[in-house]
Amino acid sequence: MAGMLERWDPFRDLMSIQGELNRLFGRTFAGGETVASGAWIPPMDVYESNDKFVVAIELPGIDPAEVDVSVEDSTLKIRGRREFFYKDAADEQFQRIERRYGEFNRSLTLPSTANLEKIEARFDKGVLTVEVPKREESKPRRISVKAT
Repeated sequence: MAGMLERWDPFRDLMSIQGELNRLFGRTFAGGETVASGAWIPPMDVYESNDKFVVAIELPGIDPAEVDVSVEDSTLKIRGRREFFYKDAADEQFQRIERRYGEFNRSLTLPSTANLEKIEARFDKGVLTVEVPKREESKPRRISVKAT
């Protein structure tokens, strides 16, 4: 019947719209691989204690050897790359790609109280932690008050 109405399925329409948005904005082709596009900015926490500054950045799925930590002109730079995991899967097989892949860059200007010569970095359970000690002269010290 030519004039027959089709039952509306909002879920089907939403999936169709999401598929189009993924196709238009969410994927690029790089070197034959399909990867999620856009800048990947791993989350980073920064805190300060009495004797150091600590930077923790989430880098799940990354080999620590693929991470570069450097300091240039009092700027802490963290760079790396996360490879696309599913190299053997065809583009049409994916229902959703939310994780970002590719290169990332994070940088943070360190204060003048930072001891740039003694920075240490460690990688544990997908979290890179960079500890920047404070210079001795910048650490708070208690001054005793004398009674006269």
